[in-house]
Amino acid sequence: MGKQIADLIVSSNAVFTGLSEKPEPAAIAIANNKIIAVGTKEEISAYAGEETKVYSFVDQLIMPGFHDFHLHIMHGAVAMECVNLFSARSQREALEMIREFAQAKPDEPWVIGNVWDAAYWDTQQLPNRYALDQAVPDRPALMFHAEGHYAWVNSKALELAGIDRDTEDPAFGIIGKDEEGEPNGLLYEKAMGAVVQHAYHFSREKRRELFRNFLAYAASLGVTAVHDLFATESMAILTDYDVFHEFEAADELTMRIHLWPALDGDLERAKQLRETYQSDMLRVSGLKQFIDGVITARTAYLLEPYADQPDTRGETSFPPETIKQWAVDADKEGFAIRFHAIGDGAIRLAFDAYEAAQKANGKRDARHSIEHVEVIHPDDIPRFRELDVTASMQPDHFAMSERGVYTDRIGAEREKHVFSINTLQKAGARLAFGTDFPIDLLNPLLQVYRAVTRIDSGGADVWHPHERITLAEALRAYTAGSAYGSFREQELGTLEAGKLADIVVLARNLFAVPVEEIPDTKAVLTIVDGKVVFEHTQTLVES
Repeated sequence: MGKQIADLIVSSNAVFTGLSEKPEPAAIAIANNKIIAVGTKEEISAYAGEETKVYSFVDQLIMPGFHDFHLHIMHGAVAMECVNLFSARSQREALEMIREFAQAKPDEPWVIGNVWDAAYWDTQQLPNRYALDQAVPDRPALMFHAEGHYAWVNSKALELAGIDRDTEDPAFGIIGKDEEGEPNGLLYEKAMGAVVQHAYHFSREKRRELFRNFLAYAASLGVTAVHDLFATESMAILTDYDVFHEFEAADELTMRIHLWPALDGDLERAKQLRETYQSDMLRVSGLKQFIDGVITARTAYLLEPYADQPDTRGETSFPPETIKQWAVDADKEGFAIRFHAIGDGAIRLAFDAYEAAQKANGKRDARHSIEHVEVIHPDDIPRFRELDVTASMQPDHFAMSERGVYTDRIGAEREKHVFSINTLQKAGARLAFGTDFPIDLLNPLLQVYRAVTRIDSGGADVWHPHERITLAEALRAYTAGSAYGSFREQELGTLEAGKLADIVVLARNLFAVPVEEIPDTKAVLTIVDGKVVFEHTQTLVES
C-alpha cells in the first residue's frame, strides 16, 4: 500500500506551524480537506503524484489561516461600499468626502458612511444634522462613528425614521437634542435602530452580492475563519444566516463561519439555530450580548465616575440581574457566551455572570469570553485564569481612539490598565484576536502590528510598551487562540498532520522584516478546507 497522494503540496524556508517560536523550512502535503503530512521537502515529495499541484515558495511565510475571532459580516459587507471617513481631520473635510461620495453614487437611495471621529477633528466638536444636510440635501444620510455605537444622520434620515422632538429615548439609547429640544442628528446606542431599519433594507440579490464581495475580500487577506457576532438590535435586520447557508449548499462558502446570535433570554430560538447550523463550515458556536457601550461616548460602564464628567459612570445595556440570569440559563444549556465589556464595571459584571453560571450549573469546559477588555480593574485580571475565560481583543482599537480624548474620559489612574494584553497573557488569560470589522479594517496584520509595537495612531507614541507581546504570541492569538475559543483546537489553529487545511502564505516572512512592513504585507495564497480560494497572480506553481 503506497502513500496517500496529495492534492496540493506547499513548501517554504519559512513555515510557522504555531508549535514553536519561529518559522523553519518545511513542506506540507494536503489531500481532500486535511493536512496529511508536514516534513522536509524531501520527505513530502513522496506524496506527489501526477495530478498534485506543487507550490514552492522561497522565503514567503506559510502559516495557519487567520481566524478572526470577532467581526460583523453583513455590516462589514455594507461598509465595504460606504465612504470611509477615518482620515478626515475636520468636519469640513468629512463633509467634502461625503459630498463627493454621494455625487459618485447618484442612484443609491441612502448615502452611508462610517468611521468618523470628531476627536481627530481640528475643533474636536461633534457635528450636527444641519451640516450633513448641506452635503446631502436630497437623500437620507447615515454616518456611523468609528466605534459604531453612535451615528450622525441628516434631517431626511430623521424624517424617514419618524424621529422628532417628541420621540422618546429607547432603553439604552439617546436621541441627541439641541438647545431648542430638536433632534440634533446624533443617535446613540439603540436610538440608531429606527434609522438603520430603513437604510439596511436590502433585496435578497443585493445581500448575495454584498456577501460574495466580503468572501473574496477576506480570502485576499488570508482570513480563513471568522466569528460573526450579534451586533445590536439595530443591526439585526442584517442577520442573514440563510444567505450564508445558501452559499454553503452551492459549495461557494470560502471561509468557516461561526455564528453568535443574541443572548436575550430566548433560548428556544437559540437552540433551534444551533440545531440548524452545525457543519464544519457554518455553525452556531454560542451566544453574544452587550453589557456596555464605549469610552469616548461615555456609554462604557465604569466602577467609578468618568474623570471628565463626574455625574456619570455609564450604564449597563440591561439590568445586571437580567444579564446574570441569561448567562446562568444559557450556560445550563451548554452555550458558550461572549459579553461585549469595555469599562471596568462591565468587565466585572461579565465575570460575575460567568461565576454565577459556574456556581449554579457546576464547573465545565465552557469557553466563555469577554470582548474588547479595554479598561480593566487590576483585581479582575486573575479571574480570566480562575474562570477560564478567553480575552477576545482587537489590538488596533487603541490606535483608533485619539489617546488624549480617551485618557481625559477615564483619567490617568485607570489609563494604566488599558488594553493590558501582555499583563493578561502573563496572568494566564487565553488571548484570541480579531478586528471587529467594520469598526476596524479586516486586515489581520494591522492587529498583529499593534500588538507587537503598541505604537498609537499618531505613529510616534508607544502606548504602554510593557504591554507588547512577541510576534509568535500575536500570530498564535490570531490562529490557535481563536481555534481554542471555538472548541476547534483539534482541527484548526496550527499546521499539523490530521488538521483541516486552512493555510495562508504571506509575501514576506514577518519574522525577518522590519516591524513597520508588517501591516502592508500581502497574502499570496489562501487555502480553506484544502481548496485554493485566493491566489496572487505571480504565485509560483509547478505541476
